[in-house]
Amino acid sequence: MNLRNILIIISSVLMVISVIPYLIDIIKKKTKPRLMSWLIWSVLNGISCAASLVDHQYSTAIFLSLSCLGTISVVILGWGSGIKKILPIDIFCLVGAIVGLILWAVFNSPSMAVLFTIAIDLVGCIPTFIHSWNKPQEETWVSFVISLFAAVLTLFTVTQWRVTAYVYPIYFILANLSMTLIILLRRRQIDNNTRYI
Repeated sequence: MNLRNILIIISSVLMVISVIPYLIDIIKKKTKPRLMSWLIWSVLNGISCAASLVDHQYSTAIFLSLSCLGTISVVILGWGSGIKKILPIDIFCLVGAIVGLILWAVFNSPSMAVLFTIAIDLVGCIPTFIHSWNKPQEETWVSFVISLFAAVLTLFTVTQWRVTAYVYPIYFILANLSMTLIILLRRRQIDNNTRYI
């Protein structure tokens, strides 16, 4: 077995493991996911996974399929205790996902689908970023860190520098790093403010 295959396996295992702390915290009622964000991520990961498969970028497709399974499991398990409020930005993101599929079909370009879904995904992150800033104790930073490392390993498995292969892992690294920093820095800030009250 070569190094690339080993990295794909490790990345896949990390993607599966990454959602476990989040699911445990949902069960314990410590984490309250914004369900629309997680649902949107599921749809967008699914679209990008399909685009990667069509473009024969299998390691990225494996990464995105496991990410999709993780986000769907958060929606299912979090349905009872998660935040179900639908914001205009959520509707925009779902419409954007449909537009991405249409653009893919019209231009026959998996790369365009991936780039469009990343743009929509970034917009879809905004409510969760805001929630993490306002209530960092309701998010599980460990899951985002593990996902980040899975994305880094996936990036090392890329053999062709095609948009469908490397752009989503790079985006995933940046988004998960940002989420982790927001959660940890805000928790620290809130703890410091509480200590001096």
